[in-house]
Amino acid sequence: MNPFASGAALDMQGQFPTQDTHMYSVILPTYNERKNLPIIVWLLAKTFTENQLAWEIIIVDDASPDGTQEIARQLAVAYGEDKIILKPRAGKLGLGTAYIHGLNFVRGDFVIIMDADFSHHPKFIPQFIQQQKAHNFDIVTGTRYRSTASPPLTVTQPGGVHGWDLKRKLVSRGANFLAATVLNPGVSDLTGSFRLYKRSVLQHIISVTQSKGYVFQMEMMVRAKALGYTVGEVPITFVDRLFGESKLGADEIVSYGKGVWGLFVGV
Repeated sequence: MNPFASGAALDMQGQFPTQDTHMYSVILPTYNERKNLPIIVWLLAKTFTENQLAWEIIIVDDASPDGTQEIARQLAVAYGEDKIILKPRAGKLGLGTAYIHGLNFVRGDFVIIMDADFSHHPKFIPQFIQQQKAHNFDIVTGTRYRSTASPPLTVTQPGGVHGWDLKRKLVSRGANFLAATVLNPGVSDLTGSFRLYKRSVLQHIISVTQSKGYVFQMEMMVRAKALGYTVGEVPITFVDRLFGESKLGADEIVSYGKGVWGLFVGV
């Protein structure tokens, strides 16, 4: 009997009635995240340990000048080199290629992608796993723009954004509205970057995804739909980064618009 399909009670921390036998690999791209990295790693380790989940974190650092890699090495000593795996690159090469690079080193059968700046709280990961198990989804994506999970879960909080000014909220909403209207991808938050994938599914989708910048996450969802993969959604609260500056600028916004059009005519 599947306890998730039967609606067994789960608290917000996702305490599972049976032990999960899968391994979950987190790919964590970093650039100048020296202050945020210890916090997010501690929260991830706490979440996985409390829920008796096998885990590892692949840190893909793009030659951060602030000492992020040294912090990653110290974390590997603290948590174990089998848990924290640093796989740096020679320069700032983009988000999409960071995931491709990280995939070369993952051992888990599920892969979680998320931001290292504490915008994505690991407390939602158990709900992602619950949703995946209940419906055998290929992908579960976090959404800032739904009040309930899709399909519904027993316990969720409405999604939302904290720490953004009105302009940033309008940009994000507008970007998702534009993509949803033009591409009809079937998910509510195309620009989000907090997701759980079956490893083989991520490998397939990423191999046919062409974008490398801000539009990358959107294209991944559009490609997933075109390839017939199943997607569930879980509401999350997105919190603006604790330390450092946002990497979203005018160039990324223009690139996004071009990317939507390119997918509309090409997919």
